[in-house]
Amino acid sequence: MSPLRSSAWWDEPGKAGFIARHHMRQLGLTRDQLRGKPVVGICNSWSELSPCNAHLRVLAESVRRGITAAGGLALEFPTMSIGEPLMRPTSMMFRNLMSMDVEETIRANPLDAVVLLGGCDKTLPAQLMGAVSVDLPAIALSGGPMLTGRFRGRTVGSGTDIWRMSEELRAGRITQSDFDEFEGCLARSAGHCMTMGTASTMGCVTEALGLSLPGAAALPAADARRAQLAEESGARAVELAREGLRPSDILTERAFTNAVVVNAAIGGSTNAVLHLLAIAGRAGVPLTLDDIDTLGRRVPLLADLMPSGRFLMEDFAYAGGLPALMAELGDLLDHDAPTVNGQTLGANIQGHQVWNREVIRPVDDPVQPVGSGTVVLRGNLAPDGAVLKQSAASPHLLRHRGPALVFDDIEEYLRAADDPDLPVDAGTVLVVRNLGPRGYPGMPELGNLPMPAKLLAEGVTDMVRISDARMSGTAYGTVILHVAPESSVGGPLALVRTGDTIELDVAARSLRVDVTDTELAERRAEWTAPQRTDTRGWTRLYVDRVLQADRGVDLDFLVGGSGDQPGKVPF
Repeated sequence: MSPLRSSAWWDEPGKAGFIARHHMRQLGLTRDQLRGKPVVGICNSWSELSPCNAHLRVLAESVRRGITAAGGLALEFPTMSIGEPLMRPTSMMFRNLMSMDVEETIRANPLDAVVLLGGCDKTLPAQLMGAVSVDLPAIALSGGPMLTGRFRGRTVGSGTDIWRMSEELRAGRITQSDFDEFEGCLARSAGHCMTMGTASTMGCVTEALGLSLPGAAALPAADARRAQLAEESGARAVELAREGLRPSDILTERAFTNAVVVNAAIGGSTNAVLHLLAIAGRAGVPLTLDDIDTLGRRVPLLADLMPSGRFLMEDFAYAGGLPALMAELGDLLDHDAPTVNGQTLGANIQGHQVWNREVIRPVDDPVQPVGSGTVVLRGNLAPDGAVLKQSAASPHLLRHRGPALVFDDIEEYLRAADDPDLPVDAGTVLVVRNLGPRGYPGMPELGNLPMPAKLLAEGVTDMVRISDARMSGTAYGTVILHVAPESSVGGPLALVRTGDTIELDVAARSLRVDVTDTELAERRAEWTAPQRTDTRGWTRLYVDRVLQADRGVDLDFLVGGSGDQPGKVPF
């Protein structure tokens, strides 16, 4: 075993070592407790401002037990905590800030390894991005999904049924009293969304990448086995510190291939595309949008989970969880990929069985056929790409031609959506712009635009919708997202006008506006960029340096990593 990194703090013979050691005495630690023991940080995103993360303080105690039992020293530290429910303008604007917090805190302190405790959907990606940039031995554990929602005798899922019930309320098919009762039935326990939204997707993606223990993705937050996994994760972190196994040893191209394949098989969130691109950028792995499309084309949808299917994460866990689903994928996965427990992916999934064939289907009888996952569209409307989640879209709209109805901001559209005289029918293509990384700013989850009330009254439940925004992983519909370049920087979406014909052909991976190049050039000459409102602080830095969606919406100067060496000793 190589010398522990923390020894550079504890064993330094001069004033710097004295200061580091004697301040640890404030925690009741002795000098002997500091020497020779791997120091494992518990990177905890607990916060009551992120309700999905509010149970992580308790989970951290289980991690601490595992670290201590394995002969390590556990030091817990907080980081910024971000969650979609409360943060405005959008939690995505703070993912990169949290990743900086995680990265710099890990690098600056006497840590030999770290356990990443995340919950809500941007938290775990931010922690992975930060940890990968430091490349200190690390293991991740999500807080787990909530228990299944129950409303009037039926199961309901966070996000998915919120969108559905909201439209029912707008259409007058349920009352406000019904909606209020539903509100009280949805979130029954600690944990993140129990649909296959972004939080559940990223838990699965992290396990597929090899950065969490087998089975860590799906078990509910309230299940005692998650606390057991937390203890095991803490113990394994001590071993990682002694072995020196780093994220860079795990996050190879084969790991990202496995993650993309799994994302397609579970019907994962379109947000996973952004997060995977960003994590790969930090790891120095050349993952592109085209890779995600190419790999996804050969994968069937095996998990019958909302929003693409019927069931919820609790059902998925008890059907065998991600190890069972990955075992079903067979040669679609690279079984030789290393993982954080020291075993290969193949060894981790060997022998795992499916216990409920309604929830996890076999490859030869899938929920949806090969190529039903997230697709990448290109054309004169999205030269750098756009994404659409096929498994949650309406099949009859996957090839569509219709007139555009264009709005310059989301507020304008939301005001118009309830207008009974809105000039819209089922064939119209809704376009809302200035919702991208710079334009909003932060790229909010507004892409699943609410249907016009006029169409809801006619029984229309879906239409083609296009924006440079994201949408919740819990959402559904024929929704085209992440259009790049975004409209606020002069992307073609900025040039579309109401009445232009838009052509969507998912099979051909094509998204075009039926306007000549000459006409688009003339419109571009007339276009002026929206006036910026950011003047200071994080928002200004973010808008100045954020990359476009096809590059993961990271900040340009954060791509790559800086290693684990801290700055100079200050004394």
